[in-house]
Amino acid sequence: MSSDAPGFELPLRLLLAFRSLIDELHTELARQGHPDIRPMHGFVMQAIGPGGTTAVELGRTLGVSKQAAGKTIDTLERIGYIERATDPQDTRRKIVRLTPYGMDALTRSAHIFDTLRARWATELGEDRLRALESDLRTMTPANLWRLDTPGWFGTL
Repeated sequence: MSSDAPGFELPLRLLLAFRSLIDELHTELARQGHPDIRPMHGFVMQAIGPGGTTAVELGRTLGVSKQAAGKTIDTLERIGYIERATDPQDTRRKIVRLTPYGMDALTRSAHIFDTLRARWATELGEDRLRALESDLRTMTPANLWRLDTPGWFGTL
């Protein structure tokens, strides 16, 4: 079976598509009042979720050490996206949770991604984009919310 492109091009094209969408997202987020947010922060804020989490749980979800998670928590707290609080279920535990500013960033991200998808649909055609999405669902694991990419990129 022959192909017009070498096998290594497929993952690179997928990565470039991801990178293009994320870069456009962050350009628009900056325009909408979130100039300090970075791609890694999106993974972290998704992992924190609406209920909050601990640094240990966050590190586990992201596939990074507690220390690495702690540094990111410090950064996100400093720029206003998360806050530290006492866990109402267990006052010995400290949790991190999203601030209203953090929730705003996630809400805006969702709308921006919808806009970017609509642009792709216009450029490629809705049927072709739906076929691409369907094919990617066929070829990738069912768990859409795998957030350990930061840790995975850091492994040897």
